[in-house]
Amino acid sequence: MTNTARIKTLPPAAMPTTLPLLSRESGDSLVDQIVRTVQSRVDDKLLRTGARMPSIRQFADLHSVSRFTVVEAYDRLVAQGFLESRRGSGFFVRERSPVANPSMAGTVVSAAGHNPGSDAASQPQQLDVVWLVRNMFRQMPAQKMPGGGLLPPDWLDGDLIANGLRAVGRQNQSLLLSYGTPQGFLPLRQQLQLKLAELEISAAPEQILMTSGVTQGLDIVARHFLRPGDVIFVDDPAWFLMFGSFAAMGAKVVGIPRLADGPDIAKLAELAALHKPRLYVINSVLHNPTSTSLSAAKAFQILRIAEEHDFTIVEDDIYCDMHAGNAGAGAGGQAATRIAALDQLHRVIYLGGFSKTLSANLRVGFIATSPDLARHLADRKMLSTLTTTEIGERVVYKILSEGHYRKHTERLRNRLNGVRDKVVRQLERVGLGTGTATSNGMFVWADAGCDTSVLTEKAMAQGFLLAPGSLFSPNQLPSTKMRINVASMTDPAIWRFLDEELGR
Repeated sequence: MTNTARIKTLPPAAMPTTLPLLSRESGDSLVDQIVRTVQSRVDDKLLRTGARMPSIRQFADLHSVSRFTVVEAYDRLVAQGFLESRRGSGFFVRERSPVANPSMAGTVVSAAGHNPGSDAASQPQQLDVVWLVRNMFRQMPAQKMPGGGLLPPDWLDGDLIANGLRAVGRQNQSLLLSYGTPQGFLPLRQQLQLKLAELEISAAPEQILMTSGVTQGLDIVARHFLRPGDVIFVDDPAWFLMFGSFAAMGAKVVGIPRLADGPDIAKLAELAALHKPRLYVINSVLHNPTSTSLSAAKAFQILRIAEEHDFTIVEDDIYCDMHAGNAGAGAGGQAATRIAALDQLHRVIYLGGFSKTLSANLRVGFIATSPDLARHLADRKMLSTLTTTEIGERVVYKILSEGHYRKHTERLRNRLNGVRDKVVRQLERVGLGTGTATSNGMFVWADAGCDTSVLTEKAMAQGFLLAPGSLFSPNQLPSTKMRINVASMTDPAIWRFLDEELGR
């Protein structure tokens, strides 16, 4: 028998679903793979209530697995409420209790003022931000998630994290049993002062506030500045999780068209005069989802417009260490421009973190800002979450202070460089446009020439998670674009799928 059990497809009446390949080399048991896939199909309405599942014998024969494996998988699915067993009739998809979708308290609008919520009820299966986030948190193998936002686990250094945890565990245990400080672990903030200095950003430790990732950093900043009805600018396209979060605070989210070298400056000036925003959230370096970076000229122009219309810039630099030019052009690429380096944290709030390069599970991020604002944000953090987890901060401090991090990120950049061009060429061969592809970062903003929400639904039916372009825009209108993670394009099946759907 081969290492991978291939699935034979039966007519729909006999087989209500076709599972993706079951891998004996994935590290997950066959039972876990079957359970997880059936759960996914039920949640995504690809398996409807009342659908009859194949019999245990039929399922085992179809997927080249033992009947004991199928029995255990079905039993788990029954126990978890996904299937029901009817004596003498077999197994059927059980009716699931409806889960209310979170409502948007504010309004998400594009530069044209479109409100995407008006026709949401007419969509039989809405591919929205919550849909993508929910699917990203399923424990799918990285090669099944070419639309995901993380590097595959085998690209990261688990031993580095494990050694850091062991070292922290050997420290005075009383330090691990009490609250930390609201500002965060002081030695790490001192280390971050040095790291920011390398980026030509001057920030004393008291100007740095540790957070549970950049996500919490954005939330703390937004809650400090925004009141219901206030306008916040984001890039269009941009990181999708912001849209719902800001709208839930009652803010109006307005998208600024993103070009290859930064935002459309004319549109930014026009909309700033019209809306008088409180904040503008921007990726200057390795923008998500395009991996493009801000030019120095655009950075100066953004600052000028912010001063003219009196709004604050929130610079999200989570992909900082994936750019080859952080230490200047001599580091292997053109130097990256950061607005915080030009402004020195007067009108700019700088966010960073280590979820993309070390571990998303550590949840270690930070805010760098003016001394007064840092104190106010620390108070707001303390009132909402008391402190962040100092154990993770101590682990990151050890990795940074002992010099391991610099070598680790250099290996990541080299590995990305080794696959990016190959993936781009292959994307073009299967019919995807890659005109905005850059020489840095982990993403390609590819153009499929068709509605990528439809393409995403087809891919999900094959067991793959794509990230359609509609989710990265505040208006969430249909888009031909999609985000591709070059590190996760390793499964031949995804290339076959794309070739069959898009091949010219």
